[in-house]
Amino acid sequence: MMPPVVRPGRTRAARLTDLAAVGDLSRLAHPAHSEVRADAVGPSTSRGDQHERPMRSLGLPVTASHVSVFSLFRMPLGAFRPHDQLYVYEEDGRLAGLARVERDTYRDEWTIVELDAVDHGDAGDIRYRLVQHLLRDGSRRGASRFHVACADIRGNVELFMQAGFARYGEETIHFRDPEMRFPALRSIDAAGQRIRSATPHDSTELSRLYRRVTPAAVARLEDYRLPDWEHLPGRSSVPRTSLTPLLRFADVEAYVQENEADVEGGLAAMLQVGVAKEQQPHYLRVLSLPEHDPTPLIRFGLAVIGKRSGANQRRGSEAHQNGVMSCVRTYEAPLDRRLAEQGLEPVATVSLLLKEALVRVAEPAMVPAV
Repeated sequence: MMPPVVRPGRTRAARLTDLAAVGDLSRLAHPAHSEVRADAVGPSTSRGDQHERPMRSLGLPVTASHVSVFSLFRMPLGAFRPHDQLYVYEEDGRLAGLARVERDTYRDEWTIVELDAVDHGDAGDIRYRLVQHLLRDGSRRGASRFHVACADIRGNVELFMQAGFARYGEETIHFRDPEMRFPALRSIDAAGQRIRSATPHDSTELSRLYRRVTPAAVARLEDYRLPDWEHLPGRSSVPRTSLTPLLRFADVEAYVQENEADVEGGLAAMLQVGVAKEQQPHYLRVLSLPEHDPTPLIRFGLAVIGKRSGANQRRGSEAHQNGVMSCVRTYEAPLDRRLAEQGLEPVATVSLLLKEALVRVAEPAMVPAV
C-alpha cells in the first residue's frame, strides 16, 4: 500500500501582508456574474495571469444576481474587527484557502462566515485543514461554541459533520427588492397595534416567546440567557440567524407586540431592525407565535427602515440603494408567507450547524433518599 501523500502547504493565521491576497481570494470565491473566477492568488498574482478556475465556498448567503454577495463578504479589507480571526492555507508561496471567523465576545461563540478554497480537486482537503486549525485555535482561546451556516452543496454539510458539527436546522433567506418603496411610518398606528420599543424589563417575556416558537432541542443548543434578551436593542447577534454575523448595522432597534387584551398577557411577537451601512442590505428579524398575524409588525419594521435610512426621502437611483433581508427557520411557518406578502421573497436555503467546545455537566439536584 502506498503511503498517504503529505501536502507541502500549511495552515496559519493571516498576516497584515496577506490582506491584499485575502481580499482577492474572497472576491474570486463570491464573484458577481460579470466577474471571472481565477487561479490561486498571491502577492505576485497579476490580472493577466487569471483564468477560469472553480472555487469552493459556503455558498452563503445567496447567489441571486440582484444581491451583491461580495458586498457581504468584503470584511477582510473593510470592517474586519480586531478580535475576529482570519486563517489562510499557503502552498508554494500562494494562498489557496481562506477561513474567516466572526467572534461574539459577549457569548464566547465563534461563527465561520467564510471558508474558501481554490479547487484543483483538493479543495475538500484544504478546507478540512482550515476547519481543524480554527477549531484548535478557538478551543485554546476559550470559545464555547462554533457556528456555521452553509448551502447544502459541494460537500459543505458533510465537511462540517466530519469535523464534529451537528446539523440542527434550516433557514430560508428572504430578500425585498430595493426598488420597492417602504411604507410611511406615520401611516401605521403602532399604539393601536400594541407595538412598542423593547426594554430590558421584557427579557423574561422575550425568553418565553422564543421558547414557545423554538423546538426544545434547538433552544437547548442555542442556550440564550436572560442577559442576552436584556441587551436585545443594542445587539444583532441574538436571536441568531445565518446573516447576523455578516451584516454591519448603523443602528439596531428592537420592538415587541403585546397580546390582545382578551388574551392572557405576554408577548405575541418580537421585531429586530438593522439599518445597514454602505451598500449592504437592511435586516429584519421577526419572532411570532404561530397563531398570531405579524403583518402589522412587519409593515412597521419596513417603515422604520425607510425612515431611519431616509430611503423614501431620496429620489432617483440614490433612493433605493439597499434591499431588505430576513431569515425564517422551517419551524417558524407561517411567518414566511407573511413576509412574502410584504415583498420579501425566498431566494436561498441554508443549513445551520453547531459544534460545542464545552462539556455539559448536569447541575446538582435533590434526589430521594434510599
